[in-house]
Amino acid sequence: MKEKMSKMGSYRRLLKYIWPYRKRVAMAMLCMILVAASNLVVPWIIKDVVDKVLADKDLNMLHMIIGIILLVFFIRGLVTFGQGYLMGFIGQRVIIDIRNKVYGHLQKLSVSYYDRRRTGEIMSNLTNDIGALQSAIVDNFVQLIQESVIFIGSFLSMIYLQWKLTLLCIVIVPAVSLTIKFFGKKLHNSGRGVQERIADVTAMLQETIQGVRIVRSFNRGAYEMKRFEAVNEASFRATMKTIRQGSQLTPVVEFLSALAITAIIWYGGVSVIDGDMTAGALIAFLIYAINLANPTKRLATVYGNIQRALAAGDRIFAILDTPPEVQEKKGAQPLKIRQGEVSFDHVSFAYVPGQPVLQDLDFTAEPGQTIAIVGHSGAGKTTVANILPRFYDVTGGAIRIDGTDIRDVTIGSLREQIGLVPQDTLLFNTTIRENILYGRLDASEEEVWNAVRAANAESFVKNLPQGIDTMVGDRGIMLSGGQRQRISIARAILKDPAILILDEATSALDTESEKIVQEALDRLMLGRTSFVIAHRLSTIRNADVILVLHGGRIAEQGSHDELMKRNGLYKELYTMSVRQPEGGQ
Repeated sequence: MKEKMSKMGSYRRLLKYIWPYRKRVAMAMLCMILVAASNLVVPWIIKDVVDKVLADKDLNMLHMIIGIILLVFFIRGLVTFGQGYLMGFIGQRVIIDIRNKVYGHLQKLSVSYYDRRRTGEIMSNLTNDIGALQSAIVDNFVQLIQESVIFIGSFLSMIYLQWKLTLLCIVIVPAVSLTIKFFGKKLHNSGRGVQERIADVTAMLQETIQGVRIVRSFNRGAYEMKRFEAVNEASFRATMKTIRQGSQLTPVVEFLSALAITAIIWYGGVSVIDGDMTAGALIAFLIYAINLANPTKRLATVYGNIQRALAAGDRIFAILDTPPEVQEKKGAQPLKIRQGEVSFDHVSFAYVPGQPVLQDLDFTAEPGQTIAIVGHSGAGKTTVANILPRFYDVTGGAIRIDGTDIRDVTIGSLREQIGLVPQDTLLFNTTIRENILYGRLDASEEEVWNAVRAANAESFVKNLPQGIDTMVGDRGIMLSGGQRQRISIARAILKDPAILILDEATSALDTESEKIVQEALDRLMLGRTSFVIAHRLSTIRNADVILVLHGGRIAEQGSHDELMKRNGLYKELYTMSVRQPEGGQ
């Protein structure tokens, strides 16, 4: 019962998206009813042809019937067009509305949500799953209305023509209903499996296309082909399962309908022979019985399609029902940075409960200071960069900016005040100008070029074929690593943040590119409270304070000279760093 309520709740929830277009829906439903009514008129016309035209040889009645037929099908053509156009419009608008809502919710979800899910799977939600909903909203909804009207109209007409014969047909209805219910549950479950397997295909496509250079460099084309064939085969098997179940439903319903038709022919034939029923009435009754059987069969198909679509709807609603883990407090106020002091007050953090990554992190970055964070891989350096802009919330202690807990201010205002230059620079597949403007959308042309110059990017930008309007390609692939990083720095400069985070911003660059980028970074850090996560320790010698993390704790703290004199972990890390070959990591 709970599962049944859940399914109906999902469908009702889906239909709520149609409500804003209720006027068009009402017009479309009127068109659907008229289309269905045209099917109900035909048996009466045939009855009159048999009983009046053929039996009485009435030529005037024949002409009248021909005129009625032409009029009926002319009107049917008009309302069929109206129904198709209106429902097509509603379906497309609803799909766009759902996709916009899901995408908007994805923008609010915490980074941890993306850590747990594959990119391709999320892409599948926005494309395949939402696409599957369209059939439930448009095609199946149209059939549901039309076939229901035909079913009810045929049933009432049958009662009028011969109520005893109608009772004989009703006996078959419970058997059809139970069959539809039985297969509907199976189709819902298998439909969910189909959507999951399609998501697997999409996820693998996204992963291997994005990593095409790794695949080629290791010569793993054949290996990836085998993997893809396995995933594709799983999708095929899941789809065939639903096809098999749907194919089983149709013949069972058809056989039960044939039993009813057989009973009608036998009993109706006896009634005509006995004079209790005219031949025209029997033919009309038989057509209505077929009209009753066909909607029953089509409604069974519609029910199965809706169950498959609801499986996709379950996946969509699962996203919409997922709350962001990083929540904004009710009544949170915008952050106003006066000085730029950042303090970590005994901060602890764990991605997985019981497995701490940071423990009792306690330090203060004075306004305008540069704080360098170093340590072995896995020490928790990047985690510091993740919790400051609240990509994740601390699990213990507090982070304060100018004495205000960052959990007490609006998330948007906090992130507007923080600039991030990561190691893995992501540029969008648009122009250099648009990528830089991402830092501040309302910046003027002069401000954009000032940022380009400050990032040491003016020379190479002007030498490109289309200059600042050059397309950078997917993830900035048309530019070198150093060029991408300078565009990223220009984007951060244009944002003009009070607090800056540099997450190993030069570790992927060769020595020559690093020097150019480091000059731009030094210019960017000037006058800002900055956190520098460094792999090459030679780049942070001039930092005001260096924090050495070990096991998620601050093992050492001080300036470069102070730490070198201690002969501790920092000196060990620094010695290892300077011994690396040029361009090495």
